[in-house]
Amino acid sequence: MLPPLLFAAVVGYLLGSLPFGWLVAKAKGVNIFEVGSKNPGATNVRRVLGSGPGNLVFFLDALKGAVASGWLITWHWFADQRVIHRYASPSEFDAIFVKFWPLAYEGYFKAAIVCLIAALLGHSFSCFTKFRGGKGVATTAGGFLVLMPVATLIGAATWIVTFYASRYVSLASILAAVALPVAAFFLGQPPLLTGLAAVIGAFVILRHRANIVRLLNGTENRFVKKSAPPQPPPSA
Repeated sequence: MLPPLLFAAVVGYLLGSLPFGWLVAKAKGVNIFEVGSKNPGATNVRRVLGSGPGNLVFFLDALKGAVASGWLITWHWFADQRVIHRYASPSEFDAIFVKFWPLAYEGYFKAAIVCLIAALLGHSFSCFTKFRGGKGVATTAGGFLVLMPVATLIGAATWIVTFYASRYVSLASILAAVALPVAAFFLGQPPLLTGLAAVIGAFVILRHRANIVRLLNGTENRFVKKSAPPQPPPSA
């Protein structure tokens, strides 16, 4: 079982390591590691470059997590449909698929979880940016949206309500990281998923430890929209 799990971990890490925040900012002529909070996440990109690039980075970072969680499950489903339709026998599919990927048929769900964990580590410690990276909120959201969509939507709702009530992105992310495993528990998700949500939530909170200090000290920056430049008075 180790080689398939190891393969899933490598694929997940490389997916997560794709530095979309750095690439989008670089395309705009900005080194995101030198401006704002010096973080390549969507929030800092949005602060520095505006909502368009920031939203794009959030989408791409979330997509990394979704692909990490979903590619093996999707592959399994596609192969299942194709082989069963071809041979009209699930046992034929079992023999072919298990031979090619022994873990996938019996434990593809576990492999998807390994892939997501590795993607989160890759996002936070990217090999392409000297092991610097973001805090993992978008990547976590994208991955769990595939694995447990209802609990993830509850976490997202917590983020939205907290953000618009306080304008603190960090506080919204921390409370969403808490809400996710709590929602998973009360929705009766498998213990493996609930435990994973708790561990990743703790990891996200740990990545926000500097923000927590600033929140307690009252020095954390609120997210505010950039005001439009003043228009010149009309000429007489």
